[in-house]
Amino acid sequence: MLLSIVIFLPLLGVIAIALLRGLGASAVKGIALVIGLLTFIVSLGLYTGFDATTATFQNVTQQAWIPGLGTSYHIGIDGISLWLVLLTTFLTPVCILAAWNSIEKGISGFMMSLLALETGMLGVFCALDLFLFFVFWESMLIPMYFLIGIWGGERRIYATVKFVLYTMAGSALMLVGILALYLQNNNSFDLTTLSGPFEHSHLLFLAFFIAFAIKVPLFPFHTWLPDAHVEAPTAGSVILAGVLLKMGTYGIIRFCLPLFPDAAAEFTPLIVPLAVIGIIYGALVAMVQPDLKKLVAYSSVSHLGFVVLGLFSKSPAGIQGSVLQMINHGLSTGALFLLVGMIYERRHSRMIVDFGGLAKRMPIFATIFMVVTLSSIGLPGLNGFVGEYMILLGSFVQGAFSKIYVVIATAGVILAAVYMLWMFQRVMFGTLDKTNEALPDLNAREIVVMLPILLFIVWIGVYPKPFLSKIEKSVGLVVTQVQTEPAMGRAGEQENSSQQSVVSNQQNGDTLLKSLLPDSRQPMADSQYTELALRGTQRVQHEKIEKEAETK
Repeated sequence: MLLSIVIFLPLLGVIAIALLRGLGASAVKGIALVIGLLTFIVSLGLYTGFDATTATFQNVTQQAWIPGLGTSYHIGIDGISLWLVLLTTFLTPVCILAAWNSIEKGISGFMMSLLALETGMLGVFCALDLFLFFVFWESMLIPMYFLIGIWGGERRIYATVKFVLYTMAGSALMLVGILALYLQNNNSFDLTTLSGPFEHSHLLFLAFFIAFAIKVPLFPFHTWLPDAHVEAPTAGSVILAGVLLKMGTYGIIRFCLPLFPDAAAEFTPLIVPLAVIGIIYGALVAMVQPDLKKLVAYSSVSHLGFVVLGLFSKSPAGIQGSVLQMINHGLSTGALFLLVGMIYERRHSRMIVDFGGLAKRMPIFATIFMVVTLSSIGLPGLNGFVGEYMILLGSFVQGAFSKIYVVIATAGVILAAVYMLWMFQRVMFGTLDKTNEALPDLNAREIVVMLPILLFIVWIGVYPKPFLSKIEKSVGLVVTQVQTEPAMGRAGEQENSSQQSVVSNQQNGDTLLKSLLPDSRQPMADSQYTELALRGTQRVQHEKIEKEAETK
């Protein structure tokens, strides 16, 4: 019941705004903020009541929805989805507060879209029914379409259409995969009853993976992301980077890896190079960007390449690091987009060349920007370091691929330091342009927006145990599921070897039987053959030792 309240409480805000929109912009923003904060506060009950000692789904609700189709309203969370739910409920009121003064037209529609989007994203992370998952997956597309298409920049229509076309293409493939699983699961969409192996598992894996790779986005499916980020309003960019992209990596760990372990193993040699290319490519392209927002957008391509690398390492440390890095990226990159939006509201420009020396005029802004920048490049003591270190460690020590990929990916960490610190130097230091001399520092509202994010950035970096402890068991279950297919293969090989050993033992037993028991005609059990074969082996070794002694 608690989980359902968390998912649908934002919709209550949508209804309230629709009914009370005549009260004015201030009332609309107040309602949205109250609903956003209330949703976050209620979602904390999921954390406090979560049992970290089990990998099973918790807060489960299952009610018949469309019985004739075999679908139900089935929701629940584990340690993986728990943090993504909390990240969503945390960032939504932050975005509402950040957009307080930046949205001048259609504030009612903007807040309604933002709250409706929250419900769609929460549903994706909690759905345990494939049909319900698809409904939530598609429903979040509509409010995001409006957020970019109505309140975006000059090229917002182009960016919106591109975003929708990419997403719909992936959704069509995923729908085919869902229907195929439905037919192979006794006409049921229940995720918890799915058990492989499935027919055409390689094609099903590709159907799901391509849909999720587009959402991540993984190279070469990334081209929609920079346009969407640049044209989206600040709140839209924060939600897009902080939560929507995680729907892709969440889909990989929830569907691709555990449902199709054999296909995942065979496609790993193809996927891992794409992740590494994305890490290096995203960093190099970010380095040459003149636009602050586009630089941050391409950094997402690089950072999420690390997440995919960790997931396909199929190691406990690598997957735990990937899940934690999803949260870290949502905080750090979300904070970067907030800061870029704050400076854009003052200067009405995102071009790096238009800035310089801002640290002299805006010391609070410069300090917060520095902490978030260091977090993004993975400085020890801040959140980015923990996730990246676990990913690289798990991939290098236990990764199901060549270590050379990990070595190349490590260069992405260095390149991140290059493009982020170079950007920070050009924006914050140097000569203060006359145009920027009148820029005001952050106000109280903007500081309130940034402080909670800074708190989590430092908390995760210094003491990540409370976060990792909730993830551990769920990740362990995923690792077990991923290794099921290889283990079955090894078991089969061992069984064949055992059968060959029995045959060999029987042959040795027959030979020894003739020499030791020449008059026996009765069949013997495998254990007797094994014992006789062992005695025969010992006898041969003894005779060999005697011959060597005689020779000496």
